[in-house]
Amino acid sequence: MSGRGALARVSAQARPFLRARLPAVARLSAWSLLEFAQTFIGGYAVARALDGGFLAGTPTTGLLWLSLAALAVLPAALATRGVFRGLADLVEPLRDGLVRRAVTHGIAGALTAPATATTTRSVSRVTHQSEIARDGWAGLVLSLRSFVFTAVGALAGMAVLSPRLLLVAVPPVLIGCGLFLATLAPMAVRQRTYLDTDEAFAAHTGRTASAVRDIAATGGAPTVLDGAGRLSHEQSRAARSLARWAAVRIIALGICGALPPLLLLLTAPWLLRHGLTTGGLVGAFAYLTQSLAPAVHALLTVLGTAGGRLVVVLDRFTAPDRLPPSPARHPAYGRPLPTGGATAELRAVTFGYGPAARTVVDRLDLTLRPGERLAVVGPSGSGKSTLAALLAGVLTPDRGEVRWLGRPLTAPDSPEPGAVRTLLPQRGYVFTGTVRDNLRYLCPGAADRDLVEAADQLGATRLLDRLGGLDAPLDPARLSEGERQLLALVRAGLSTAPLLILDEATSQLDPAAEIRAEEALARRPGTLVVIAHRLGSAQRADRVLVLDGGTAVCGPPHDMPHRSALYRDLTGHWTPAPTEADVVPLTGGAPTCDRAG
Repeated sequence: MSGRGALARVSAQARPFLRARLPAVARLSAWSLLEFAQTFIGGYAVARALDGGFLAGTPTTGLLWLSLAALAVLPAALATRGVFRGLADLVEPLRDGLVRRAVTHGIAGALTAPATATTTRSVSRVTHQSEIARDGWAGLVLSLRSFVFTAVGALAGMAVLSPRLLLVAVPPVLIGCGLFLATLAPMAVRQRTYLDTDEAFAAHTGRTASAVRDIAATGGAPTVLDGAGRLSHEQSRAARSLARWAAVRIIALGICGALPPLLLLLTAPWLLRHGLTTGGLVGAFAYLTQSLAPAVHALLTVLGTAGGRLVVVLDRFTAPDRLPPSPARHPAYGRPLPTGGATAELRAVTFGYGPAARTVVDRLDLTLRPGERLAVVGPSGSGKSTLAALLAGVLTPDRGEVRWLGRPLTAPDSPEPGAVRTLLPQRGYVFTGTVRDNLRYLCPGAADRDLVEAADQLGATRLLDRLGGLDAPLDPARLSEGERQLLALVRAGLSTAPLLILDEATSQLDPAAEIRAEEALARRPGTLVVIAHRLGSAQRADRVLVLDGGTAVCGPPHDMPHRSALYRDLTGHWTPAPTEADVVPLTGGAPTCDRAG
């Protein structure tokens, strides 16, 4: 991606930002006029102190001029407070906007492609990269402001002393700045490459840290180390390329900062023959060394370091916010949900947590129809939550495919996850905000009466009354796990997705509350999958899927005691042992676990 393209994109979005803050720019410029005055008086006072004072035999006059130059520093110092106040009006809104964009991009990525969403990348943008942009923008504003008013003050002072001084000072400054600006585009490309490698290394580190036990158990340490070494080498190579272009910038800085004073000394005889006084020569030297050179050096240094990073980082935030479209409306609130065909399918799906780990799901076929309620039971570690994550698209199968509404999840025309499925984990998520905000999270268009009706159906009316109603602020820390689950279930009842998956989402409710919640959610249009916490959920389901290590058994609840020994043990029933035809192996060309059982 070209540096010029990045600069163009950033510039296009920066213009509206700056136009909206013209008053802050004006206040900053007004305070900076004091710096212009201090620069102008500094060199001019030195020249007058020599010509009209010390060299003329009147040291008192010279001391007065030097005193004036010293006093001119005081207003400029007092202006620092005003400058930084104006700077805050330009810098803090930028950082706040970048954080909002980073959070929006992270949420969009998690909703549209949960299997590939990278949490560490979003965190890096919210924290590290937004701070790079904030600091870079602040440094650039300060340096540019100082350069403009200091350079104008110095050049104006030299023009007053002798216009020929501009012939000595201006050309090397323009040449050096031009050479420096020519490095911006290639430096931006290399800075982007460096940030890409930094993000890749951070993502690799995050994945490794979260899977240390699996890596140790499966013997994957060499592969992880090879990947880390490769990413580290790429990052080092990007840093070296960046450093080579930095050397070109050092040459440009030398032309801007060191060459003008040298040219002034070389051309001093010519300037003195054409009317420049001794005091004017010393004053010009003071302008170049004490004002112009430091200002140019500071600006180019900031442009070369923080400026390059700023363009690259801001370009990463210029992508438009693409949140997934609003899901289809609930029949009670608008357009009906999709009907006909399978809501979700697993076709020969195989999944394991790592290459050498035990296969959790092996060539499993499963078809879920609209209006069906499936209960999934089995001992801990049998793959119930893994199955829920595969159906929800949170996990990607090693082999086989998952389909929603007849289309594979990997297809370009695959429906948006948020429009198809809602997954409720065991821990109910409740965020700080009002009760209304929490309940409408999955259905923003729901009216208050819909929220009250859903709460009544799921048995949450007393909880809403205790919390203070829909307008009451919600503090998650003051809620029990059961209360959080109940609020999350009401939210799910308002969801418009045709597939609702409860992964032990009622585990903290008492049996009566669990029955009421499940029955209410079962009346909701669409398909309900319940990862059962209690076997009562299986008795109320249309079909039961029993996961037991290497086998899976599926069928209506009344047939399961005859089909599954594990189910008999779980329910306390005893019947004759099933035949091989009753058992659906997880490996091999087994009958599908479809609606026919």
